[in-house]
Amino acid sequence: MNKPEVTAFFDETTKTISYIVSDPISKACAVVDSLLDYEAASGRTHTTSVDRLIDFAREAELHVEWIIDTHVHADHLTAAPYVKAQLGGRTAIGEHIASVQRVFAEVFNEGQSFHTNGTQFDHLFKDGETYHVGNIEANAIHTPGHTPACMVHLIGDAAFVGDTLFMPDFGTARCDFPGGDAHQLYQSIQKIYQLPLSTRLFTCHDYKAPGRDQFAWESTVIEQKTNNIQAHKGISEKAFVEMRNARDAKLAMPELIIPSVQVNMRAGNMPEPETNGKRYLKIPLNTL
Repeated sequence: MNKPEVTAFFDETTKTISYIVSDPISKACAVVDSLLDYEAASGRTHTTSVDRLIDFAREAELHVEWIIDTHVHADHLTAAPYVKAQLGGRTAIGEHIASVQRVFAEVFNEGQSFHTNGTQFDHLFKDGETYHVGNIEANAIHTPGHTPACMVHLIGDAAFVGDTLFMPDFGTARCDFPGGDAHQLYQSIQKIYQLPLSTRLFTCHDYKAPGRDQFAWESTVIEQKTNNIQAHKGISEKAFVEMRNARDAKLAMPELIIPSVQVNMRAGNMPEPETNGKRYLKIPLNTL
């Protein structure tokens, strides 16, 4: 049995897709790229979006084994600690989270109490590591380029690609965040393209490319290789890098990058409260 059931939960505000990936025989599941709602104007969080996912898991009588983030998101807050508190499971991310933490610990001037070794997570996946969701074998594949810690998770015949690839009519991830690299992204995409052609690919975001009426998040390796407007088969690394760097130079920072990174590099936990009992997020001026 290598075909998990995949249930998607779309948040239109951030254009994020979270997933429950389940083994229909054992009822074990993984939660991939969960989302905590955040109101930027007020600094308030709420759980409306993730509660839909939690309600589904409970109604389906699923047992959560893993709560996975494909990378340190810069456009939404992870709900991993909340999912763990409600449903159990182990929080996990790629082992190169440490390099992301070191960069942003400096950006946000974190003190010595903030550890830059990934220990905020229950588990750090290594490249090529094999694990299981119930009876279904899964593999973690390091795919840097968008960020140094990006990983694709191949669970049975379904691969969760994070931001590495979008739908074929939209293209690929940006590479201008600290530690990003267009050459690495090109090589990472080639890793994905070496998977069986029928492998289902699930993206973390969809921005509905011009001319398309509906949001979408599922494709296949063959569809991406044939039709991806930026990374189709035959495009050279040099041409891809030139295109990607030129496009990235024109992009604004994501609206939620400042709160998202501070929270997500802590595995979804908020900064420690200050002497008045309140928690604060910092805004570095003229930095990002």
